[in-house]
Amino acid sequence: MEGYRVVFRSPRIVNLENFLVEPPNSNELLIRTLYTLISPGTEIAYLMSLPNTPQVFPQYPGYSNIGVVEKIGKDVTNFKEGEIVASASKHASYVKSSAQLTFKVPEGLSPKEASFFRLGAIVLQGIRKSRVELGESAIVLGLGLIGQIAAQLLKLSGALPVVAVDLVNNRLSTAKALGADYTFNPSKVDVEEEVKKVTEGKGANIVIEATGSPEAVNLAFKLASRKGRIVLLGSTRGVSTVNFYEIHRKGLIIIGAHNSVRPLYESYKNYWTEEDDVKAIFKLMVKGLLRCKELISRVVKFSEAPKAYELLLEKKGEVLGILLEWSS
Repeated sequence: MEGYRVVFRSPRIVNLENFLVEPPNSNELLIRTLYTLISPGTEIAYLMSLPNTPQVFPQYPGYSNIGVVEKIGKDVTNFKEGEIVASASKHASYVKSSAQLTFKVPEGLSPKEASFFRLGAIVLQGIRKSRVELGESAIVLGLGLIGQIAAQLLKLSGALPVVAVDLVNNRLSTAKALGADYTFNPSKVDVEEEVKKVTEGKGANIVIEATGSPEAVNLAFKLASRKGRIVLLGSTRGVSTVNFYEIHRKGLIIIGAHNSVRPLYESYKNYWTEEDDVKAIFKLMVKGLLRCKELISRVVKFSEAPKAYELLLEKKGEVLGILLEWSS
C-alpha cells in the first residue's frame, strides 16, 4: 500500500512524496490519518533552517496526528481497530505509532479539536513548572498557538490577572475572547507602564515567554515582579544578549520548559508524565474549559500542504492554526 507524506526538501521548499506503508511491529498501531495540526513555531523554524534547529534536509515534519486504527501489532491489547487515536506522528496519510505513546480520543471530542492535544500537553508542562498559585499575576508574551493555550491554562490555574501581549491585533482579540483579562500591543502602548497599572505597580509574578524571539527575553525580565518566575516556553531561535544585573537585582527565577525535560512514561512516579498531561488536556477540552476550536484558522486538504506552509511564511499574522485533512 502506498501513502503520502509532507517533506521539507530544503530550506523553504515543501513537497509531498509517496512512500510504502509497512505493517505495524508487534507493539505498534498502523493509523490512517484524519487530521494533522501544523505547529507554526517549530515547523516554520525548521523549514527556514533558523538557529537551534537541525539544519539538515530532507526533514519529515509533524507531531500532532489524529487518525483511525487500521491494524494492531500482535502484542497490543488495549486498542481496537476503528478507534480514533492521537499520536505524535508525522504529516502523513498513514503512520505507525507505539501503543505506549498513542492515546484514545474521548468520545464527543471532534478530531479537529483533538489535534491540539500535543501542543496542549507541551504548554501544560510549562505551566506546571511555573508553579502558579491562585491569585498570582501572569503575562504571556506571544500569542501564537502556544501562547493562546498558555493564557487559557494560566486562567484555569487561578492566575489573576492574565495579561496577553502580542504585536498582532487579531491575536490579541482572540486571547481576549478566550479569557485574557488584559491585552497589550507593544507597538501601540508602553507595555511596562500598562503592566504596572494592572499589577499594582509590582509587575507579574509569572511571565511565559512564548515568542521564541531572542529580544523578548529581556522584555520578560522587565515585566516580571521581584522574585518573579520567567518560563521559557518558546524555543528561542537565536542568541539573547542579557543584562544579568536585572536578574540579580530582582531575584528572578529562570525556568527552561522544553517538552523534552520531562518524563515520558508512567514508570516515573511523583512526576507529571506526557501521558498525564495529554489526558488532562483531553478532559479540559471535553468539558469546554480549554477552547481550541477558535484557534483553527484553516482546514486544507493534504495536497495543499505546500500552500499552507507558504501562508504561514508569508502571512503569519493572519493565521493561527492550520489543519491538514487527510481523509478522502
